[in-house]
Amino acid sequence: MHNNYFQFFLLLISLFGFGGGSVFADNSDPYNYLPDNSSVKLDETNLPIVFIDTSCGGKATKIIHKDYRISVRMKIIDNPDGINYGDTIAHPDQQVDYEGWIGLKYRGNSSFDYSKKKPFGFKTLETNDVNGKKKKVKILGMAKDNDWALLAPYNDRSMIRDVLMFQLARPYFDFTPSVRHCELILDGIYYGVYIVTERVRKGKHRLNLDDPGTNGDSLTGGYQVQVDRNDEDHYYTSKYFAVDKNGQRYSSYYRIYFQYIHPEYEDMMPAFPEQLNYLQNQIDAMEKAIASSDFTNPQTGYAHYIDSMSFIDYQLSQEVSNNVDGYRLSTNLFKHRDSQDGRFKTALWDFNIAFGNANYCGAELTDFWTYQNTYITATNAYNKVPFWWMRLMEDPEYVKQLKARWTQYRQENYTNRHIEMVIDSMVNMLNAKGAVERNYKAYPIWGKSIWPVPNYKTVNTYEKEIANLKRWLNERVAWMDEQLEFDSSSGVSFLPNNDFQKEITGYYDIKGIRLTTPPRQGIFIVRFKDGTSRLMRK
Repeated sequence: MHNNYFQFFLLLISLFGFGGGSVFADNSDPYNYLPDNSSVKLDETNLPIVFIDTSCGGKATKIIHKDYRISVRMKIIDNPDGINYGDTIAHPDQQVDYEGWIGLKYRGNSSFDYSKKKPFGFKTLETNDVNGKKKKVKILGMAKDNDWALLAPYNDRSMIRDVLMFQLARPYFDFTPSVRHCELILDGIYYGVYIVTERVRKGKHRLNLDDPGTNGDSLTGGYQVQVDRNDEDHYYTSKYFAVDKNGQRYSSYYRIYFQYIHPEYEDMMPAFPEQLNYLQNQIDAMEKAIASSDFTNPQTGYAHYIDSMSFIDYQLSQEVSNNVDGYRLSTNLFKHRDSQDGRFKTALWDFNIAFGNANYCGAELTDFWTYQNTYITATNAYNKVPFWWMRLMEDPEYVKQLKARWTQYRQENYTNRHIEMVIDSMVNMLNAKGAVERNYKAYPIWGKSIWPVPNYKTVNTYEKEIANLKRWLNERVAWMDEQLEFDSSSGVSFLPNNDFQKEITGYYDIKGIRLTTPPRQGIFIVRFKDGTSRLMRK
């Protein structure tokens, strides 16, 4: 009972920011947060198996922390025939996708504090020196890098919400993380279904940002910031304020905060103050242009500082999912050098409590705009939605482009048929060899209130959870069709192959995994030399 009160208190801190910001605890469990049932056995699965050994072959296990990384061993099994075995002694000849040292830590905010199944971040290393050289590797078909995450779908009882959003949105963004479902065995204990994913960070195959210089064009990029909490040692506070749905400004207590992602603050200060000053000035200039009375001026207004289509794509992604954390948390902005197009763009992250998966801030509803969320923007919730989208929606041209983009979405990747196909494909994959059943033996949650989610007593099986997700999405896109003037009876039209005359640089499946040859049939993504991409079907 006392633990329930403590968890509720932590939830209030997360939502309302008592004390000036959220404070999330380090590991308080010397057993690394065992599942409710730690006796579940994994015999065989169609999912890759991730083995993590904190003892590194010794007897004593290490405590995993949230505040810093520890060096551990990781092995990933992914056999070509699609069947993987948990007993590596009885099956010694399995295909190893990766084996080596990693720097491991817990990650996440609410996903750490309010989930029994904890998410991890890890970096692949050359040696067991956690502060030593990083090692760029391919993992499960994803492009080489050294910075990865293991998401832990717990509050998301469908275990597919993040992946669903990434797959639907992928053709419309410069970068969306590639992902693979897997099953995790930590120190010999089964921890359930996880998601291996790329992170939204600098990388040749990710945001592809340059390291900024100190003068001229090199000073103008690349940079990445994230609208989020003020829980880092260093962050930047916006000079502007959130507004309510009527455009009224809030007091100075409710501010918008930017965390420094690339470069990190310590990489800019004290060595390169020019970079910090430039980045802060660009944020100020962007917000000033959006707030200006002449904000629609194509030369001096918001279009000079932001990629309008990228902001539209971000808006549609948050809206179609009614993401309760959307806009105000985990909002990634990045900027290339001016010579490459120095306007701020967006990238997606964090949809585990989206798609109707929360019953606060109106998140369970299907018939209102998330960017106008009156709970977030009209009460004392600490992290506010930036005023940007409220302002952008005052521009008729922006609204016109938004409606046109939604029409394109609904004729391509967001048709009802394709949405249901993506959901069914993931559900079938998770059910094929018992991963869902194993996961919920380890974490028997049905009929329990594990998070402020609606209908948790009636949605008490995995099948009902998926049916509820589909129902919610059908209602949501129907409401958005009405609001954005899309005639859903107009039918589906994928763009034919001969519509593309630009130089193709690669083909990808809907999970973002690069294909070695052009596909003969099915739905896939084509990427072009100019950085754009399109969904195609043969």
